[in-house]
Amino acid sequence: MMAPVRRLAQSSVTHVLFAFVAMGGWAVLANSNHSPQRALLAGIVQGALSACLTLFLKTVIERLSKQFKGGAGLWAPPLIACLASTAVLISIHALSGTPEILRTIAVPLAVSTSYAAVYNYFLYRKRISA
Repeated sequence: MMAPVRRLAQSSVTHVLFAFVAMGGWAVLANSNHSPQRALLAGIVQGALSACLTLFLKTVIERLSKQFKGGAGLWAPPLIACLASTAVLISIHALSGTPEILRTIAVPLAVSTSYAAVYNYFLYRKRISA
């Protein structure tokens, strides 16, 4: 019984769908003071962006972590990932007409940056101890 649950929890599809629903739901809530259509559009846009970020963030951190030596290897990859994510989120939400851009991206950006920092830390520790 636990094997199917473990496979589901480790599935990239599960992670992507969870990101879409959780962060898309947050975006709808963050824009709930506006028309339902605008709030729903913000939710769909943020859900799609979060799904894509979830899919690519791990790979990006792995590649960036190999590019930096010394102390820069600890802070540069998550900083670059955060800045790139911020630029993408703001740009796409501005283009789609999201009314509350900063409120909309606050939680997804905090989650993705935290993930990038923690994952990079483990890669860094593994690299310096090898």
